Amino acid sequence: MVFFVIRRLLAIGVMLVVTSVVTFLLFFAAPTDPAALTCGRECTPDLIDANRHAMGLDKPIHVQYGDFVKGLFAGRDFPDDPVQKAQAPETIVHCEAPCLGYSFLRQAPVTELVTQALPVTVSLAAGAFVLWMLIGVLAGCVAALYKGRWLDRLIVGGALLGYSLPTFFIGLLLLTFVSIRWAILPIPSYTPFLDNPLQWAAGLVMPWTALAVVFAAAYVRLTRAYMIESLSEDYVRTARAKGVREPRVIVKHGLRVALTPIVTMAGLDLGGLLGGMVVTEQVFGFNGLGKLAVQSVTNVDLPTIVAVVLVAAAAYTIANLVVDILYGVIDPRVRLK
Repeated sequence: MVFFVIRRLLAIGVMLVVTSVVTFLLFFAAPTDPAALTCGRECTPDLIDANRHAMGLDKPIHVQYGDFVKGLFAGRDFPDDPVQKAQAPETIVHCEAPCLGYSFLRQAPVTELVTQALPVTVSLAAGAFVLWMLIGVLAGCVAALYKGRWLDRLIVGGALLGYSLPTFFIGLLLLTFVSIRWAILPIPSYTPFLDNPLQWAAGLVMPWTALAVVFAAAYVRLTRAYMIESLSEDYVRTARAKGVREPRVIVKHGLRVALTPIVTMAGLDLGGLLGGMVVTEQVFGFNGLGKLAVQSVTNVDLPTIVAVVLVAAAAYTIANLVVDILYGVIDPRVRLK
């Protein structure tokens, strides 16, 4: 199992390096000039050239990528105001390692921007993930056990309805009725977990619910289908004939086999959520990675866009690593191979 994890870690390291190279090259392929964007309204060609030199954009691409990688481990120095640095070179800001770059439009290190936004997105993703997994898997198992009966039809019909509703619509409904008209819960707001865990959870209940309704609907149908398939296998009939208790048959022989595709889908969905939830964060007004990405694209803040893409890629690869490890726990044959 240890060598299996080591091999996956090495593969993930290579994948992250390739992603960083491709993302960095796309940064230079953009049709905009960062030196002109951060120069101001009264820019002359000479001032743009001086600004480009101050930002280090006149260096070869491989040198700039080397500086970028070096900044991840040793930090970097950036001009607080590139135009000022052209006239006063002592105006610099030190970015501590790991440094993902410097946003000249926001006048702040990108690492600080990502660090401020990441806890919000992680809180939204983690709570919604736990909620939709519990609801989706449990309801799917119940629907499979009562296949063809009224409870099965009720669960599948509710899942189809939830899957057809977009996240922003569910979020707006919750905001309008739960918070504004009925005043059952306060308007969602983010509170750091360490400051007040109860207030942290209370402020995230509605975003969690909006996400869980959509995702749980898909897991209900997936769990139901694979549970029906696994419970119809010969080894399940053999276990029942030997007198194994029904709860043990359902959990050990049925659900364990059905968990493999569920874990695969869960890893991809969680990685996507950690990469940024644009719609949910916009609806509820949370300053997470999704909102940061939208603002960066709108303002053509290229260093921040590169950082968000790398964080999203890291989230996907880490989620896939967790999925591979869980494969080894669920099915021991994976470890032998």
